[in-house]
Amino acid sequence: MAPPPPPDALASLDSLIQTASALLLQLQAALVDVHREAPESPPLESAAAPSRPLDALALARDAASLIRAHGTKLSLLIINEPFTPSAISSVVRDLQSGPVPAIVSAVQACSSAQYGATVRRELALQCRRVLAELHELLQNIPKDGKALVGNKASASASGKEGGIRVTAILWSACDDVIKLTKLGAAGLYAEKTRQWGDMLQDILDELKEWGEEESDDDDDDEDGDDDGDDDENDDKDDNENDDKDDDGVDDLTDQLGEAQISTQDMIDDLINSHHAIPRNDPHGIRPRLESTLKRLRLVTLLYRAARLRRFSKLPSPPSTVAQPAVPSRLDRLAQALAKLPERFEDLAGAFYDLQPADIDAAVDQCFRDALAASDLLAKDWDGADDDFTHWIHRFQAEIKSPDGPAR
Repeated sequence: MAPPPPPDALASLDSLIQTASALLLQLQAALVDVHREAPESPPLESAAAPSRPLDALALARDAASLIRAHGTKLSLLIINEPFTPSAISSVVRDLQSGPVPAIVSAVQACSSAQYGATVRRELALQCRRVLAELHELLQNIPKDGKALVGNKASASASGKEGGIRVTAILWSACDDVIKLTKLGAAGLYAEKTRQWGDMLQDILDELKEWGEEESDDDDDDEDGDDDGDDDENDDKDDNENDDKDDDGVDDLTDQLGEAQISTQDMIDDLINSHHAIPRNDPHGIRPRLESTLKRLRLVTLLYRAARLRRFSKLPSPPSTVAQPAVPSRLDRLAQALAKLPERFEDLAGAFYDLQPADIDAAVDQCFRDALAASDLLAKDWDGADDDFTHWIHRFQAEIKSPDGPAR
């Protein structure tokens, strides 16, 4: 067995870990602030932009790769004998002086003016996670000078298995940053648009399925009347004595019912919250639904087309010199595309409640927002018309049609 490390070496290592941990917490807080920035907020950067902007995504990729490699070294040093404080300290210092500040600098360099607020905030989120997992790994470094070779794994992620698990989570966080940098601005916006489009498709499918349900209100009423008559005739004599005995219990139950909603009532309300369209459709819900489904289907196509015809051709990285309007246009477009699924969820709720006035108001809002989003997609990234521009014009004409797109 290797001799234990000297106490002064352990004390020095512990001091270094505390300093590094405090730094990581401070940097995480700074990245949280970046992630929470409003899209309209100006980035925290110097007034004079460099003539050749720093490639923020490449810097983040390199920093994440180095943190991953150093995290692997650190993990091996703390789970294997002999436990060497000097070697561990060397790795921690390398992290402090190199990739840790570099990954934060990458977020600072990823300005909204160059990449758009969506990319900046996503990079801040992913890089903060890397710092958080690195901080967790530092907390697993033994303080007693003994390597984590024993079977000490527990729910608190201690022991050798715990150290390996924490390292694996750090790898995952670093890999996510690397994946984001490979996607680039174009890939990230395309992926976000795919996710929002999938949400719209889900709403479309749910509304279509709901519209195919048949109302059974009449059948329920008839069954309820028959059951009531049968119960009264069949059970009147048999239950006469029982009813007298239960009067006190019934009175108490009634009092409780007045004080609070029963669990069964809550369940019934939940089950019956989505009413099918009545067969006679007195409020004209079905024509509204059919028009909405036709136009919503077009909106889902808009999301697919945006990925293929716009985001696939997005300049990478956006340049504030050559195309200064692109980042701000991207931010407005991302907000518009992200908002539509929420709008259509509200519209679906209005349909489920069978409220014509609410449906009409929600329909108007949804498709006005869809038209606004399409306006942002009409021109190419140089501001010129192209083939997709003509497709957008046809899309807008169909959306404005009260009967939806023609067959």
